[in-house]
Amino acid sequence: MQRQHKSLNYLTLLLFVVSGFFAQAQVSFEARVSKKKLGLNERLRVDFVMNENGDNFIPPSFDGFRVVGGPQQSISNTFINGKRSFSKTFTYFLNPKQQGTLTIAAAEVTIQGDVYKTEPISIAVSKAVDRPRGTNDVEYLVDENLHLVAEISNTKPYLNEGINVVYKLYFRSPIKVSDAREIESPKFVDFWTYDIKIPQLKIERGTYKGEPYSVVVWKKMVLYPQKTGKLALDPLTLNIMVDIPTNRRDFFGNTLYKQVNRTITAGRRNITTKALPTEGQPENFSGAVGTFDFDVLLNKDVLKASESFQLRVKIKGKGNLSLFELPEITAPNSLEVYEPEYKDNINVTLGGMQGVVENTYTIVPQYQGKFPIPEVSFSYFDPKAERYKTLSSQSQLVNVFEGPSTAPTSTSPAKLVNNVLEVPTDGSFKFIKLKTAFEPTFRATFYKSKPFYLLSLVPFLLLGVFLLVRRGQLSRAKDVEGLQQRKANQLARKFLSEAKKQTNNHSAFYEALERALHNYLKAKIKLETTDYSKAKILELLQEKAVVHSDAQAFVGLLENCDLARFTPATEGGTQDDYNKAVAVISRIDKSLRL
Repeated sequence: MQRQHKSLNYLTLLLFVVSGFFAQAQVSFEARVSKKKLGLNERLRVDFVMNENGDNFIPPSFDGFRVVGGPQQSISNTFINGKRSFSKTFTYFLNPKQQGTLTIAAAEVTIQGDVYKTEPISIAVSKAVDRPRGTNDVEYLVDENLHLVAEISNTKPYLNEGINVVYKLYFRSPIKVSDAREIESPKFVDFWTYDIKIPQLKIERGTYKGEPYSVVVWKKMVLYPQKTGKLALDPLTLNIMVDIPTNRRDFFGNTLYKQVNRTITAGRRNITTKALPTEGQPENFSGAVGTFDFDVLLNKDVLKASESFQLRVKIKGKGNLSLFELPEITAPNSLEVYEPEYKDNINVTLGGMQGVVENTYTIVPQYQGKFPIPEVSFSYFDPKAERYKTLSSQSQLVNVFEGPSTAPTSTSPAKLVNNVLEVPTDGSFKFIKLKTAFEPTFRATFYKSKPFYLLSLVPFLLLGVFLLVRRGQLSRAKDVEGLQQRKANQLARKFLSEAKKQTNNHSAFYEALERALHNYLKAKIKLETTDYSKAKILELLQEKAVVHSDAQAFVGLLENCDLARFTPATEGGTQDDYNKAVAVISRIDKSLRL
């Protein structure tokens, strides 16, 4: 019994030590400074911050500094995403007495019966600056404690290699951000862009230049550069309502804040896009950049003639899946191949586009036999390996039975045997006679005979046929305008097919509509990416003799796409803009055909 009692005592002591260790590990006490380099005539702010309420705070001696303000005590008790956050801060304002490297020694505080100390901090003091700013100055407080940053995953990508840009808003005590709105959005004219939606802005914990901050992820973008060389990223600009602490206190001793408006920008950033290497570039390379898998699949390889089968050219992986052409297939002439149906299932994250794209061909064999499907090759550039890679499918065989047979091509030469040309085939004929004995079909006099009268009527019959054909041609000519309009409508719907799928998704619809309008201009008037200004588009359309009202309507649709990013969805708005896009593309295409 005594031995068991001792074991229980040891176990209790061990649990107490471990629980005390974890409780102690949760407590933090640290010193923070407004800057680690300052001029002799500038002020320094020092905050001693603890995450649990402590007593018996002992500040350092501040050797080499003159205390010009403080201590000021503030307490913050907040809840962020359901988690409690407590902090108690003692603030001092210091003036350096001399140049050189000065040290702020450790401060002490007692928390839950234990003594905690801060780490010493070294401060580099230089000669006096021309325009010193005090630590209570509004501009100083905002500049030191509020930052909008554009974080770029790769500043030297290859052409068509995906990069991401994340805009983050950093802020810390003593200022507070009470409201923010976007007043200038970046334009990426030389990029294919995708805006990753952020359902709800959240305040999280983060670090900026090694210092702890509160951070809000404001915007996420995925970019694929479409030009080589130095490309500019326009800045994001926010209007922010900032709460600044004052020296006044309310009835309960809490610090009073005043609100000021500040405009803050992430600044213009540049990236340098590298051209894809020409050395070793395959002939069938169509612009794919990333890492991919490739396959060619048949849904069946045994069937009857006149039945159909499907062949899928499938590319799966991560890269610019929407920005390159899929390889085409070749098939024997005895197989009737229809235009492929394009499908995609692409998900865009900060890592870029990833998913599957495929072309599905419907093929109908005309004859029985065994028909080979030759191998298909797909080439892409791997930016991590910095080299081209080529993937090839295996050749496949389709067995067709129960249908008409076709004469296979013979490689053996024909032979002349007994004045007869013998062809070694299994086709519908085997012999061609070169010499024949002709006999007249009639022996009567041709003049005034039945053939004579029949042949005399032939010109009149031909004249009648000619008149009927001519009348049909004239009738069809009258409907040329309708034919052109039908072709123009088909072309418009082809470019707008992706937008039509997204009519119930306000944001995705306008992104797809804007890409469709730009792609139409690329296809029809060879518009370069650098010419995507609305004034340039209007000028080029008018040079192509497009009616001014149609050109204005086209530019108006592009403006609607821009405005749609900042306006709420309206019932029927996407369908109206889709119908307008079909109509204006049809009219412009008709003008370009004339």
